[in-house]
Amino acid sequence: MAHQMTSCFIPPISQRLGFMIAGGISTVLLGGALLLQYVGGLAPCNLCIWQRWPHLAVIIIAFIGLLGVMPHRMLGLIFITGIISTSLGSYHAGVEYGFWAGPTGCTANLTLNSDIKALTQQLLATPLVRCDDVTWSLLGLSMAGWNALISLDIIAAALISLKRS
Repeated sequence: MAHQMTSCFIPPISQRLGFMIAGGISTVLLGGALLLQYVGGLAPCNLCIWQRWPHLAVIIIAFIGLLGVMPHRMLGLIFITGIISTSLGSYHAGVEYGFWAGPTGCTANLTLNSDIKALTQQLLATPLVRCDDVTWSLLGLSMAGWNALISLDIIAAALISLKRS
């Protein structure tokens, strides 16, 4: 009975369609980030760059899976990579919104001393693009937040495809 209920809510997705959905989502997210960088002029911070790597991995893994090379394992790898992407996006969004501190080389943690030399060194060590600044947002959610949210769809596509195989 419970299986019949879940099958109504979860549409059947073949492995091939799962690869196309996951690869398509990552292509759109990575393409959008590159478009905002090179056309929109939004320079990425270090955490932004880190978030791009899982999407590149998903695109490559999905392509390999579409070629028929160990499709079940490729879907498992996409699932794991989707978790990594969601985790990186969530971590970065948390840094942007001040929930936790970011990496020391990516945020501006200035301590005001009476020593002007120390303050000057801190200012010079501060990156031009900081990880704790929201440079772009839509509906109150930063680009990192959207990455985390949409990366959940990569996980779902891989899981549903694995369940159906």
